[in-house]
Amino acid sequence: MKTILLSGMAIFSLICVNAQENKPDTTRLNLGETEVLIIKNQKGTLVIDGNTEPSDSLAPKSSEEEKEETSHDGHWAGIDMGVTMLMNNQFKTSFPNDLQWENDPAKSFYWNINLLDHRFNLYKEHIGITTGFGINFTQIGLRNNLILRENADSLWAVPDSINVYAKNKLRMTYLQIPLLLEFNTSSDEDKTFYFAAGVIGGIRIGSSLKRKNEVKGFESKEVLKGTYGINAFKLDGTVRMGYGQWGAFANYSLIPLFDTKKTAEAQAFSFGLTLNF
Repeated sequence: MKTILLSGMAIFSLICVNAQENKPDTTRLNLGETEVLIIKNQKGTLVIDGNTEPSDSLAPKSSEEEKEETSHDGHWAGIDMGVTMLMNNQFKTSFPNDLQWENDPAKSFYWNINLLDHRFNLYKEHIGITTGFGINFTQIGLRNNLILRENADSLWAVPDSINVYAKNKLRMTYLQIPLLLEFNTSSDEDKTFYFAAGVIGGIRIGSSLKRKNEVKGFESKEVLKGTYGINAFKLDGTVRMGYGQWGAFANYSLIPLFDTKKTAEAQAFSFGLTLNF
């Protein structure tokens, strides 16, 4: 009986000590007509005066709140800046029978304005599926002094023996949607290395040929709208990687840029730098 009594007293003492450890430490201060409460516990310190409504700042954060604090979007929204090269089906830049597609990379620019993105997490913040929306502007600088011609069946080029063009560019505009598998090393979007790979689908919403030349000191510009055998849809394979806001990308056309019934098969290879929003 004595043993049982001693055991019960020991258990009761432990419970009381534990209760004292977990019980908030409250200090009351009377400053004139204002009473100030200082409450301390393992979660932190809360100060309440007569003009302050009590808050739940000492309460543990829910899993949803913690998720909102650590979550970040995918690495798509931002600006891509790069150059474009046209390649044949042998992954070479020569087109012996279609010289118009031997473009000048120094005058062939690739711009993406990626307006928004959203990532669906698969494993915390480290693995996810990213999609979004953007606008692409591609310019193909024609190397040779050629004029493009098109009819219902063919697309070809003829040399211009009169004018020497300072600019001779084929321009395309697309609406784009990506589908990327993305990997991140950190939940902090400003301090994470990221890698993403997938596809970018696009629909052409505009195309034109822009030429600029100078004759006897007078500058001449012309913009000729047309399809120029460009396919209405495009599908690019893409790889994107970087750290924080800065990165690099490389895209390659999975379907020909032009209608192969009208001209030679040509794929666009684009690469450059990314500034993530």
